[in-house]
Amino acid sequence: MSKLEVTPGMFSQVELKPSLKSTITMAISGLVVLFAFGIFGKAGDIAFVWSDKRESIQLPHWVVNSMLFCTVVGVILLLLAAVAFVFTRMNKKTPIWLVIIFGLLAIMALLGWLATGAPQGVQMVFILSNTLVLAIPLILGGMAGIMSERVGVVNIAIEGQLLTGAFVSSVVGTMTHNLYLGMITAMIASALLSMVLASLAIKYLVDQIIIGVLLNVLVIGITNFLHSAWLNNDSSHLNFPGTFDRIAIPFISDIPVIGQVLFNNRITVYLMFLIVPALWYVLFKTKLGLRARAVGEHPLAADTVGINVGKTRFWWVTLGGMVAGLGGAALTIGNVGSFGREMSGGQGFIALAVVILGRWQPVYVTLSALLFGFTIVLRVWANQVSPGVPFDIITMVPYLVTLVAVAGFAGKVRAPAASGQPYIKG
Repeated sequence: MSKLEVTPGMFSQVELKPSLKSTITMAISGLVVLFAFGIFGKAGDIAFVWSDKRESIQLPHWVVNSMLFCTVVGVILLLLAAVAFVFTRMNKKTPIWLVIIFGLLAIMALLGWLATGAPQGVQMVFILSNTLVLAIPLILGGMAGIMSERVGVVNIAIEGQLLTGAFVSSVVGTMTHNLYLGMITAMIASALLSMVLASLAIKYLVDQIIIGVLLNVLVIGITNFLHSAWLNNDSSHLNFPGTFDRIAIPFISDIPVIGQVLFNNRITVYLMFLIVPALWYVLFKTKLGLRARAVGEHPLAADTVGINVGKTRFWWVTLGGMVAGLGGAALTIGNVGSFGREMSGGQGFIALAVVILGRWQPVYVTLSALLFGFTIVLRVWANQVSPGVPFDIITMVPYLVTLVAVAGFAGKVRAPAASGQPYIKG
């Protein structure tokens, strides 16, 4: 009998027929911008502010009539939706560049509509930089989800891993006065939590969804108890680590707009810049990644060619938990500066939606996470420039975007074939 060989094409993602849902969603979004924001929108001017006061190179403000701007953008969005429809009729995937342009224009229209007549205008550097910072836990949680599901383990416990990382980084960072040690211990703690998930799912074949839910509930209960019974009694010595200093990269941090947004950040942001391309490269360009995808697509075939399915799943899930722990540290010592009860706020579950929307591809998952990071910024910013919008409506925007994005744009996506299925060696 000839030896079965694993080739790169065996376990690649299957391209599915494009769905009309995304095109319809784009068309409806274009109509909303055209009529609600443009033709029947707010009267007044919008000021787009492109430079931060700290920048050495100052770009001029861009002032434009709100109704005219949103009307023009609405027409362009409808044209892009028409182009997407043509691709669908040709049975081709809508190009990612078209989706990105559509999203950016729709966001610009929304920001402009909200900031019509506001004296501070649309502070682009503030919005973009905070979008990136707030998206870091989602991006890293999404990377953890990819690493788990690509080898066949559904990781519902991302929420608990983020919360564990946030708690441990804050406490250890405060007690040791060393934020880097807090970050490292956060990654180790979340990796240990992932080991529990991996052991129960792989060795004892416990239902992966149930394990994830139970771990989330367990971590929420423990951290809430410790926060109330321990941290609150002496928060200055137990829960006040502060945040990493910003590191400005010489020369390129002075580039207008993108310099302050991308190259004047804390270490957690720069680590994300390394992790995302590294994971993409390992998954799709190395033998190690090929074996991982083989285990997630067809574990029996992988076992036949000598790949240890259980060991591969265990270590990928564990390393995924370590990445999620870094995401939890980004919540505290990378942003807020202290731990709060349930401060992950459902971001672990949004990360799962981001993984689906990004089709288990690190770059697409990152772009999807940035969208949700923007919605979190929007909750704060919209109340400042447009106080007439009800706060409850703004609060539910991230979850509404989650539903619309997954239902309207995800289309028919295929998870790794063996995801969620225990493997029993015959």
